[in-house]
Amino acid sequence: MVMLDAPAPAPLSDRHRYDRATAHLDGPVAVVDLAAFDANAADLVRRAGGKPIRVASKSLRCRALLERALAVDGFLGVMSFTLEESLWLARTGVRDILLAYPSTDRVGYAELTADPGPAREITVVLDDPAQLDLIDKARSGDAEVRVCLELDTALHLLGGRVRVGARRSPLRTPEQLVAFAELVQRRPGFRVVGLMAYEGHIAGVGDLVPGRPVRSRLIRLMQGRARAELVERRAAVVRRLRQAAELEFVNGGGTGSVESTAAERAVTEVAAGSGLYQPQLFDNYRVFRGRPAALFGQPVVRRPGVGVVTVLGGGYPASGAAGPDRSPVPYLPPGLRYDPMEGAGEVQTPLLGSAADDLLIGDRVWFRHAKAGELCERFAELHLIEGDRIVRTVPTYRGEGKTFL
Repeated sequence: MVMLDAPAPAPLSDRHRYDRATAHLDGPVAVVDLAAFDANAADLVRRAGGKPIRVASKSLRCRALLERALAVDGFLGVMSFTLEESLWLARTGVRDILLAYPSTDRVGYAELTADPGPAREITVVLDDPAQLDLIDKARSGDAEVRVCLELDTALHLLGGRVRVGARRSPLRTPEQLVAFAELVQRRPGFRVVGLMAYEGHIAGVGDLVPGRPVRSRLIRLMQGRARAELVERRAAVVRRLRQAAELEFVNGGGTGSVESTAAERAVTEVAAGSGLYQPQLFDNYRVFRGRPAALFGQPVVRRPGVGVVTVLGGGYPASGAAGPDRSPVPYLPPGLRYDPMEGAGEVQTPLLGSAADDLLIGDRVWFRHAKAGELCERFAELHLIEGDRIVRTVPTYRGEGKTFL
């Protein structure tokens, strides 16, 4: 008699995998699917086309996952968000840290200038002479401060009357950048080593808005024009700036613009972070499709009626201009939506939809956060999942007692 192999069991759905892996835990819980995280990392490296990726720590806010990203060939260096965080990461062994936001942390600058060890690993972004004065007043030693200048990448239209892009650096033209670089170089204890130019209106704005074809088309037109203008201006700035300072790096981009930014000859590295977790706001791009890796699960605590369940908490809005797109999205099981009169609540959240009728008290609803690392400010630990089991539980920044912002 011929013995036939038993058919392979059908793979578990993501929802069942996450439910099974966390069945022994009480909610709320936060998880990271390592297969999705690693696939996203590999895709970012592919998109970067050989240029190194500096991982944005604000998008991860978990040292274990920073280390996992940095272990991937193609990732090199960290983009941090506060001086206190930068010093902490340097003390724990992280190297090549770019503090991408100006700081007024006088205690931090005293520590930075007192110790040449962290000072060699940390580069700070500056764009104003007053920032130099603040650092000098805080100095407690003669360690050299590595400086990165920031270029304003915003698109100006109608003679500057219309601005598209984040309001960041006041330095826009090659002349302004060179003048400030020369000012920095004349100050004892400072050295210009880099340039950063973050095009948030391209890297952080999706061009495929669901159900909004006209808006999507307008975004693509704006981004095309902004990209063309920035390519020319960034190249001109870099050419002029290299005559005034020995640049070690030129940083640009973000998850949404990795391909276009990496393609510029003037750019030596790109930044990315959100694409590792793939939060909801990063679904709206034509050029790439990441896998949701970071989720949080809320337990069902009430069944108020047909077609409705209530979960514990869930009101974790993302930063930015307030609007529905800043709320977490009910993800698994599919088919759930917010009550428009209540939305995501502080301590409980009602969810509507036919899927609610299949949920029991204690079952879990899985959500995706609108943005990336801000979710970690709500949870002390992340459960790392492979298949249908937790392979490791790691602390977030909050779990390590660090709330930098």
